[in-house]
Amino acid sequence: MSNEEPANRSPYPSRLSVAPMMDWTDRHCRYFHRLLSRHALLYTEMVTTGALLHGDVPRHLDFDAAEHPVALQLGGSEPADLAQAAKLGERWGYDEINLNCGCPSERVQRGAFGACLMAEPQLVADGVKAMRDAVSIAVTVKHRIGIDRVESYDFVRDFVGTVSEAGCELFIVHARNAWLQGISPKKNRELPPLKPDWVVRLKLDFPHLRFVINGGITTMDQIHQHLQQLDGVMVGREAYHNPWLLSHWDEALGAKPFQLTHDDVEAQMVDYMAQQAVRGVPWFAVSRHMLGLRHGQAGARKWRQVWSDHRLKNQAVSEVAALAKKQLGSDPN
Repeated sequence: MSNEEPANRSPYPSRLSVAPMMDWTDRHCRYFHRLLSRHALLYTEMVTTGALLHGDVPRHLDFDAAEHPVALQLGGSEPADLAQAAKLGERWGYDEINLNCGCPSERVQRGAFGACLMAEPQLVADGVKAMRDAVSIAVTVKHRIGIDRVESYDFVRDFVGTVSEAGCELFIVHARNAWLQGISPKKNRELPPLKPDWVVRLKLDFPHLRFVINGGITTMDQIHQHLQQLDGVMVGREAYHNPWLLSHWDEALGAKPFQLTHDDVEAQMVDYMAQQAVRGVPWFAVSRHMLGLRHGQAGARKWRQVWSDHRLKNQAVSEVAALAKKQLGSDPN
């Protein structure tokens, strides 16, 4: 259990964060991202209350102390279950509990949580209150600006107003609607139009609350622009596919600039993979998260091919690392 007091608790909570992403932001991904930024807030994949109350808790909640600050994102709708799951998150040492009110997948809808919860703001408020009563760490909500084809600023304004009455002080806003029928979760990240100005309007309407914007953010210029108007920025797919972006974050927050090279980061990941191998974790379960590390460098394509080649799965990670290093500089991609 990683409940020790972290040595690197960030003085910049939520200012810059990596979005919770299913099948991506597991503990190995978070360890990698922490090498690139000391102060980014990192999130787990969404964990359902059922998985925690009736499943393998260590498998879902264990993490490395180096990952701090790290938040646990919960999926669920029953206030009592959310409170119990939040207690587990606090006990395991997480810095924040976040409620998912933004995922549009059909599986999540069948569980009556995720984005469909935006249609029941009082239920969300009840869940937030139950969690806040149960834990002493921050309880936050991640949501969309609306659901389906209804384009109404009043809808998201009223949602925030109701949930804030339960004590939620920080809202992470994916600045597009969630279309609950007819398109895939992937298309839900692309088709509904982005409306970042609505997040700014929320900040103007609720100046006492904190708002973090999410959705379609890919450059440091965008990040700097949003930080001038809002309380924080959350980056999703770009942080995963082009993780070197995170190496600029600490300096953007006013902290010490990043000092490591790509080689330094890869070497630390190789050491980590060797440590995980002792615990029975295959190296490719870790290396898949760092495939974007060499993005834009000569030889990156062949380097990625080595680190994702399961035919090498029985080789020691040091041998795979040596093979990958030979590919650098070999092609322009």
